Amino acid sequence: MITDKAKELMSDYFVKLISGGTTLSNVTLSAGSGKIGTGGNNTSPLATTLDIDLASATVSAVATSSNTFEVKLSVAGSNITGKVIREAGIFDSNNNLLARVNFNGVGPFTASQTLEIFLIMEVE
Repeated sequence: MITDKAKELMSDYFVKLISGGTTLSNVTLSAGSGKIGTGGNNTSPLATTLDIDLASATVSAVATSSNTFEVKLSVAGSNITGKVIREAGIFDSNNNLLARVNFNGVGPFTASQTLEIFLIMEVE
């Protein structure tokens, strides 16, 4: 069993891995990154990258409760004009893939649009 406090600490650590900041143990972490792609295959726990990497995304994370956090990826339409997006990934500052999500395609996008993807993640 993982205690509620452990879930809270792990959730906080993931937020810091993604957005950067100082952990409770005074370790400063650099902000991670996000990427989007056009691949839509199932995700393997052994994956290290997206299926078909298309563009970098601005990424941020905030805690929403003691064991959940919300991740936001944002990409300017000018970087994905005419493309249909089917996957998103979250990476730490060492480019380790932390999470990948595939979904039904969204798009195509025009240069004046902005794609925003929100992921709710839970430590269980």
